[in-house]
Amino acid sequence: MRSFEELVAEAATADVSGWGFGWLEGRASEERPPWGYARLLGARLAQVASALDIDTGGGEVVAEAPLLPARMVVTEGWQPNARRARALLGPRGVEVADTLAGARLPFPDASFELVTSRHPVAPDWPEIRRVLRPGGTYLAQHVGPRSAFELIERFVGPLDGPAAREPGDEAAAAERAGLVVTDLRRARLRMELHDVGAVVWLLRKCVWWVPDFSVDRYDGTLRQLDAQLRRGEPLVAHSTRHLIEARARG
Repeated sequence: MRSFEELVAEAATADVSGWGFGWLEGRASEERPPWGYARLLGARLAQVASALDIDTGGGEVVAEAPLLPARMVVTEGWQPNARRARALLGPRGVEVADTLAGARLPFPDASFELVTSRHPVAPDWPEIRRVLRPGGTYLAQHVGPRSAFELIERFVGPLDGPAAREPGDEAAAAERAGLVVTDLRRARLRMELHDVGAVVWLLRKCVWWVPDFSVDRYDGTLRQLDAQLRRGEPLVAHSTRHLIEARARG
């Protein structure tokens, strides 16, 4: 294995835009949810004439769909990701709309038959309901409660208090907004990180995990992890995901 300094320097300058995780290949692994979200999404997109994908990242998941609706729109709030999504999806006729956190979606009421998202930042249920046509569907894979906490707590210490992103709470919020939840599935998935570069890259990409993260600030913690990983002991954490599907009342 390369030196601590080499691994950290490489990870500290690597591209973290978009929602692809190919950089971690051979350095980290994560179980996938059993429902196969990308496959489900591709099947649904082939069945509708209009769809909106919220918080699309670099458009990687939508790009996997073999067929897209006649009107396909995605939203993204971070400009490096939005540029990546335009480059990837623009040739297929997809519209990329810039959005701001907490702002209304820039579309008229009842614009889409299908609204989707893979790991939305914070689902705005009233807005999702507003842009769905009566009888339209919301299909998404959300991050669940206490996801990757074993990793996060190595840097910030124990995290107490009620867990956010509880599937039942999100389903109840969707129902209050005028949606009927028709499917809700949960999964807890094993993650393994095998070198300190993977840790640095992942914390740079998922900036909300350790908001004040920098290599210099957490040098001691990173060196402790590096020593563990060099002994052949992977850093094990668990991600949580839930699949939620809901229908707009007519």
